[in-house]
Amino acid sequence: MQISVFGTGYVGLVTGVCFAEMGNDVICADIDTAKIAKLKDGISPIYEPGLDQLITNNIQAKRIIFTTDLKTAIDKSEIIFIAVGTPSDTDGSADLKYVLSVAETIATHMTEYKLIVTKSTVPVGTYLKIKERIEQTFKKRGQSFSYDVVSNPEFLREGSAIEDCLKPHRVVVGVESEKAAAILKRIYDPFLKNGNPYLTMDPLSSEMTKYAANAMLATKISLMNEFSRLCDKVGADIENVRRGLGADPRIGPHFIYAGVGYGGSCFPKDVRALIHTGRERDERLEILESVENCNHTQRKNFYGKVQKKLGSLKGKTLAIWGIAFKPGTDDIREAPAMDLIEWGLKDGASIRAYDPVAAENAKTHFAGSKNLTFFEDQYEALKEADALIIVTEWKSFREPNFKKMKEHLKNPLIFDGRNIYMLNDVTEMGFEYISVGRPS
Repeated sequence: MQISVFGTGYVGLVTGVCFAEMGNDVICADIDTAKIAKLKDGISPIYEPGLDQLITNNIQAKRIIFTTDLKTAIDKSEIIFIAVGTPSDTDGSADLKYVLSVAETIATHMTEYKLIVTKSTVPVGTYLKIKERIEQTFKKRGQSFSYDVVSNPEFLREGSAIEDCLKPHRVVVGVESEKAAAILKRIYDPFLKNGNPYLTMDPLSSEMTKYAANAMLATKISLMNEFSRLCDKVGADIENVRRGLGADPRIGPHFIYAGVGYGGSCFPKDVRALIHTGRERDERLEILESVENCNHTQRKNFYGKVQKKLGSLKGKTLAIWGIAFKPGTDDIREAPAMDLIEWGLKDGASIRAYDPVAAENAKTHFAGSKNLTFFEDQYEALKEADALIIVTEWKSFREPNFKKMKEHLKNPLIFDGRNIYMLNDVTEMGFEYISVGRPS
């Protein structure tokens, strides 16, 4: 099938490449000329395991092209996916200007039936706004054409996005016409050979499903983080609590790890947007408000442990392992490490930071900041540091050379925001180990 994808960010690029991998002819369109130039050369603008090779393979197979020619992308495809950003606005709502701009562009250039599929994460009711913008544009043109607007939310985990896209746990589509439903079923059938569900529903429910899923996962994380703070006070071990909870099939073992808080491009933004949607309709979402507050409290609580142990941070040196919000990505949006670095610098500390893939993005964000140095070797970052702070659970941190760590650190002191070590192992090696919700 001939498919166009508008937007070559995280969702759009992964989606487009995976459609091409399944044999479709795909056009990925974007207004960012620099990004498109890199993609034409097979260079991905984002880090995602396996993505570079898939891009190269499908360019060589002539199943995917990258372009800034939006009109051609519209002319050549019956099916157009909108996968542009919906960043948080100042009031916490999702900013739809990019989504609606694409809808207007499609309506400006289309000359025959188009199936317009919203892949971006958008508030409930956005499909109606897209239809309204299309109709307004038709009115200006003095012409009208047949079309369908469909909601098809993404459920991609950064770091595992290729697998999630090629072998989805479920596909959710919100449709109003049998024609649109049939076309999308044909597109997704090859992705669901494992028997996972293809769920059709109305567009409003589809849009709500995406936000509800992220809000539910963020709630599980925040609830465990609250438990961890109570464990600190009563002397319990959150890891034992987690194992006890995870063994209950009604709860399950996923997303119940305590830590320094969630981050990334989805959970923080989507929780805020859902809270805003509730307020617009005079429905206060008290649990989600608490989830958002808890996430901020957890970061402050962890940073407070560093302050309590080291006293004034002025003149101190802190080594930080991990900047990305999670392993397997270079995404630093809303990452806990970004807050910890900012707070440490503000309090007069020098920061020595290491991340295997996200350092360049962090350098750009903190450009011009004094007393912040990035290293290409995780052990070099430890030299003469008063303490190590672990914020992202990269694999290379799980079984490190503890002897070398001890030699490099000024003090054998580790603050672990992800609970990646066994308590007895590190203390027996002579480290003072302060983690989340576990006895020191």
